[in-house]
Amino acid sequence: MKNVFPFLLSLLYCLIFSLAMQADSSHLLPYPQKFVPSGKEFNANIVRISSPVLQNEWEAFVKERGGKVKEQANTLIEVKLVAAIESAALNQEEAYRLIVAPNKITVEAVTERGVYWAMQTLAQLQHSRKKGLSFEGCTITDWPSFRIRGFLHDVGRRYMSMQELKKEIALLSKFKINVFHWHLTENQSWRLQSRIFPMLNDSVNTTRMPGQYYTLEEARELVDFCKAHQVLLLPEIDMPGHSEAFVRTFRHDMQSPEGMKILKLLLDEVCETFDVPYLHIGTDEVRFTNPHFVPEMVSYVRSKGKKVISWNPGWKYQPGDIDMTHLWSYRGKAQKGIPAIDSRFHYLNHFDTFGDVVALYNSRIYNEEQGSHDVAGAILAIWNDRYVADEQNVILENNFYPNMLAMAERAWRGGGTEYFDKHGTILPQEDSEEFKAFADFERRMLWHKEYTFQSEPFAYVRQTNVKWNITDAFPNEGDLTRSFPPEQEEWKDAYQYEGKTYGVRPATGAGIYLRHVWGTLVPTYYKNPQENHTAYAYTWVYSPREQQVGLWAETQNYSRSEPDLPPPAGKWDYRESRIWINGEEIAPPVWTATHRKKSNETVLGNENCVSRPPIPVHLQKGWNKVLLKLPVGKFTTPEVRLVKWMFTAVFVTPDGEKAVEELIYSPEKKLTNKKLF
Repeated sequence: MKNVFPFLLSLLYCLIFSLAMQADSSHLLPYPQKFVPSGKEFNANIVRISSPVLQNEWEAFVKERGGKVKEQANTLIEVKLVAAIESAALNQEEAYRLIVAPNKITVEAVTERGVYWAMQTLAQLQHSRKKGLSFEGCTITDWPSFRIRGFLHDVGRRYMSMQELKKEIALLSKFKINVFHWHLTENQSWRLQSRIFPMLNDSVNTTRMPGQYYTLEEARELVDFCKAHQVLLLPEIDMPGHSEAFVRTFRHDMQSPEGMKILKLLLDEVCETFDVPYLHIGTDEVRFTNPHFVPEMVSYVRSKGKKVISWNPGWKYQPGDIDMTHLWSYRGKAQKGIPAIDSRFHYLNHFDTFGDVVALYNSRIYNEEQGSHDVAGAILAIWNDRYVADEQNVILENNFYPNMLAMAERAWRGGGTEYFDKHGTILPQEDSEEFKAFADFERRMLWHKEYTFQSEPFAYVRQTNVKWNITDAFPNEGDLTRSFPPEQEEWKDAYQYEGKTYGVRPATGAGIYLRHVWGTLVPTYYKNPQENHTAYAYTWVYSPREQQVGLWAETQNYSRSEPDLPPPAGKWDYRESRIWINGEEIAPPVWTATHRKKSNETVLGNENCVSRPPIPVHLQKGWNKVLLKLPVGKFTTPEVRLVKWMFTAVFVTPDGEKAVEELIYSPEKKLTNKKLF
């Protein structure tokens, strides 16, 4: 009976998880500002639609869900455009009220966009296990806390297909993401067709992915596609920096008189092509040699009927000089009188799979509870300084969809507990409100992984049940192979070494930072991490049966913006990290990249654990012992510029699609009957 109990307990956990995954309002994301369930469902197969806007979209909505639209139906979907949504605190143009009653669904909104967001919420209310039109009864009053909720693709460095961009826009609009920032030009390539200067797109002037660019017809097509999904397309022509493709073509710097003349002709073409209100002009990371360049270009773009956005830090603007600034580094500051977009800690190309999404979910946008005239919202960015060959790996390794869902929730609901400066990437104690909130978000996100993103790259698995003990760091004096007591003795609450006591503290998560890629700017497990130290992380994992599983493991998540060298053959990293399961050392994979000369043009291979098959691991029935040795030398090395002192370790199904849910992670070797969430 003693051995049966843990197995039954794990089955109960799986049942609870399964029921939660099949619920209706319980997987709303982003969760509405005000939600009141009625307990009365809307059930129908035939409906009548009365709507002054989006009539075709409503008809398609009904048909996609197995219903029929008829003028004489007894059940009704009624849409009303109103002057205001009472009790909506902000952003009336996107607010809506949704009432789901037994025979009638009522949508009230100020604009078409609000109606569209209501439609997305209604879609998530559908009972997935019932045929026809069946929605949970409720009243929802909802509005976004921030008016900009977006994502950026650096297609200047890495072309992304139109099919991929459309898919992402369509999927993310279901979660009320409303801006797509299209970074079209870079040193490597000018990705937007020019009919007046076709040599700008010539392969001889492109240093990466030659011949890959977007035609003007495709650009217009994507604008229309975005509008149909209530997404604002924000094109960027980066100037005067990041412009080597321009210089290669015309042999003139953008800031020169000749360069400015050419650029204005290109801007004529760009502004005519894009039927959008804004144009982003860059202005970051450049030495200004012409003090008239930026003011003249802003004035010229405005003369074309566009508002102008510019990176900050960049050109120094005063209110009235620019329409919006875009904060790209921690040095960026919003200015009173100039709306700002926050992207300061939002570079997905540096994020790992598990730790950074915690920080992103918990963090307030620009450290504000909600948006204002001066704080417009946030954009998550993927910068492709390092070439990633596989388009799907761009999405997978940047953990794109999980991070975007975290942003969707935070930017819509507002709030948060910090600005990457309290717990940072580390989950707080299990009984805290912050932990419970993240666990609930994780549950809803994983529901959408299964039902909304089932065919998309989505590496995230549940991590709020993954428990560790981590030691204080032992000084290794630069000898990364040195062995310390946790490696030699039975696990304890504290260890004695050379007359000092080294304690042990708990941590939760499949990915734990001991020191972040951005150093102490983002808090991690160690408050004051030091070079030349060795840490140990360990846990017991209970398996109800003997089984083969997969292991996602890494000790350095490779940023997609660094030309770092791959690990040496037979090593996890350059730091002598090691992993044991039940006393047997786990060998690292065979690295596909073996080069020893740094270059951003040498593609990432299988360095990141989610880009390769999980390592096959045998778990015995009962308790399994997992130990990680995690030394670090210097935080910057010749092989790896930004050392991430970290680890990822979680057991997944052999195909890597899901976590092995029946496992229990317990450093204390204790079974628990706590609820999952």
